[in-house]
Amino acid sequence: MTAHLPDNIIIEAKLERFNPGGSVKDRPALKMIRDGIASGELAPGKTILDSTSGNTGIALAMIGSALGYPVRLVMPGNVSDERKRICRAFGADLIFSDPLEGSDGSILKCRDIYELDKEYYFKPDQYNNPANPLAHEETTGPEIWRDTDGKITHFIASMGTSGTLVGTGRFLKRTNPDVQIVAAEPDSPFHGIEGLKHIESSIVPGVYDASVHDEKIGISTEDAYDFTQRLAREEGILSGLSCGCALAAALKLAERLAAAGKPGYIVAIFPDGGEKYLSTPVFSGETMHYADGI
Repeated sequence: MTAHLPDNIIIEAKLERFNPGGSVKDRPALKMIRDGIASGELAPGKTILDSTSGNTGIALAMIGSALGYPVRLVMPGNVSDERKRICRAFGADLIFSDPLEGSDGSILKCRDIYELDKEYYFKPDQYNNPANPLAHEETTGPEIWRDTDGKITHFIASMGTSGTLVGTGRFLKRTNPDVQIVAAEPDSPFHGIEGLKHIESSIVPGVYDASVHDEKIGISTEDAYDFTQRLAREEGILSGLSCGCALAAALKLAERLAAAGKPGYIVAIFPDGGEKYLSTPVFSGETMHYADGI
């Protein structure tokens, strides 16, 4: 897919599927839980409660089971069956919000549940907890800087909570202000890219910091699907839809640099693997369904 690019433009992907829970969300989930235990907010007998599109829920369920905490998750009813089954396999209790309301619906439903019994729950609140981006500032950013020998010129991350983009971007900007931080997002409020938000039309996460990124690149659902499929069939990388979105943005950026005669060392985050999407239209061949920030 990059054969048409000049030799002085490199695209590399950081594959987060190899984390224990299978996604980039293991990082903030672990930090939020550790911080909750350290502060006393997460005490024995409490239940972990949060809204999720799937990956954070899987991470919370995995870590909660290992530490002996019950986990209750609120997610849109149309997330992939694989995500639901994995969460349940870890023992999590699932509550479903209206699929047409996307991730915003699960955020609001989770908020209502928490308000009814605050003493019973520990709510990591991934959309607003500073520990989310800080996890990436402390780990993801330094790993990328180390693994590229400081040669990275552009960093790309797709946005759900925006924690990966914001935290990694802060570290890279602090280390080298010339590194360009690029946000990849759906190009429309109504889209079919699971886990991602069209920020302008959604409940804006409290951790989102628009000053961190230098630009945003909008990606259509069709392009995200196409590049996710091509990653599997041409590169041997079975990935999730947000990976296809990030790759589409990376290629747009690379082609723009090539047209301007500029070099680039682009690193894109691939948040998860494709195993959780095998029943979805991206791999099943069924018709795509759109919602706001699924």
